[in-house]
Amino acid sequence: MSKTPVTSSRAPVPRIVWPIIALALVLGFNLLFTHGFCQIEVRDGRLYGSLIDIIDRAGPVMLVSIGMTLVIATAGIDLSVGAVMAIAGAVAAGLVAQPDYSVLSNFDVGGSFVIAAVAALLISAIAGAGNGTLVAICGVQPIVATLILMVAGRGVAQLLTSGQIITFENESFAYLGNGFLLALPVTVSIVLVVFIIVSLLTRKTALGLFVEAVGGNPVASRHAGLRSGAVKIAVYTVCGLLAGLAGLIAAADIKAADANNAGLYIELDAILAVVIGGTALTGGRFSLAGSIIGALLIQALTTTILSRGVPVEYTLVVKGAVVIAVCLLQAERFRSMFLHVVRRRT
Repeated sequence: MSKTPVTSSRAPVPRIVWPIIALALVLGFNLLFTHGFCQIEVRDGRLYGSLIDIIDRAGPVMLVSIGMTLVIATAGIDLSVGAVMAIAGAVAAGLVAQPDYSVLSNFDVGGSFVIAAVAALLISAIAGAGNGTLVAICGVQPIVATLILMVAGRGVAQLLTSGQIITFENESFAYLGNGFLLALPVTVSIVLVVFIIVSLLTRKTALGLFVEAVGGNPVASRHAGLRSGAVKIAVYTVCGLLAGLAGLIAAADIKAADANNAGLYIELDAILAVVIGGTALTGGRFSLAGSIIGALLIQALTTTILSRGVPVEYTLVVKGAVVIAVCLLQAERFRSMFLHVVRRRT
């Protein structure tokens, strides 16, 4: 008599659960051992505290992570987001401040931040579309295509600023990085609006299905008549646009455009946030919410390390260890092996 194979009835644990647990553990650690970490104060109708700072400082990474999630979902990668941030900040600051040493002084916008911001975002979107064209039309590997802009884009930003830091005094521009809306930093509102818009586009329309199809099985999607090239160009354009928005926030935060340091290494944090959030680098299904949680976890770790007085040289090591732990917990095979070892010892 043949035996019916026994299958586990347990539903798989959603990947987003693990970064949520990790974030809760980090916040719980600070609640117990870091004095005043979870204290929130109200001053002049505005909320202040370490928790608010985490959300505020994670804003640029969250924006870039949203765009990076879509790119990675198509089995791509974008290493140029930091350079695009630098370009956007340089364009906006140069148009607003009109310094004599910058080539942007030849374009007088009358000090209008709106015009400067639109120009910066437009250039960022074009840069993203250029990456997408190289990948989708020219067949260049994503890591190579975006590496070109990563290097050249930083050089473009330095040319726009003549290698100097452009400072500006514009209340509208500064409000983008230091203002408050409904008692919270305006960055929080920007991220929330972007997250809602992208979520609606990818979950309430066919766009999300197209992205997952292109990343999960490009051959099948092409045979099904899906224009994979257009999808890839679209996601790289969105990624560039969101990187430009993050660049405006970064410049507004310090009231200056620093082409050398703006967005430096943010592509690594964004990729880590996406991976922590449960989106596989091989493409396919993605989680925007998971990427947001991943970005918050990275910023919470950074804030914790600074609050605890841990030497700066250990920062990346600690972050790397936490990322490895979360990724291992997301792997079903590792969890099965770990539980098997525990059961044998007990």
